Amino acid sequence: MNAGFSEERPIFIQLAEQLEDAILSGVYPEETQVPSITEYSVAYKINPATALKGINLLVDAGLLYKKRGVGMFVARGAREQLAKRRQEGFYRDYVLPLTREAQRLCLNRAELENLIERGWIEHED
Repeated sequence: MNAGFSEERPIFIQLAEQLEDAILSGVYPEETQVPSITEYSVAYKINPATALKGINLLVDAGLLYKKRGVGMFVARGAREQLAKRRQEGFYRDYVLPLTREAQRLCLNRAELENLIERGWIEHED
């Protein structure tokens, strides 16, 4: 098993997601260089073709671009684009099911907001 990767999903997808997380968190700001395919393949002990496949997902999405002879860089607007995409996924995957379940439990909006506030407070660090 490769370091940092689970067996549940393809490694190239997990690599792309890790790089997305790094862009979102500011590890790789816009217009900065990301590690090379070789660096990823050595660091994670994966095939360079697998690393390339993961990086190309981000290139195809317009999040990374290549400077010929220099390397890969984070595109302008990448962080905002990622945040919007993740927010939509959060809404679809968590908010909609949450509100559906709240309605099944006959919770009104204020009760649901109180539960969310309680959860927010209990998990503040």
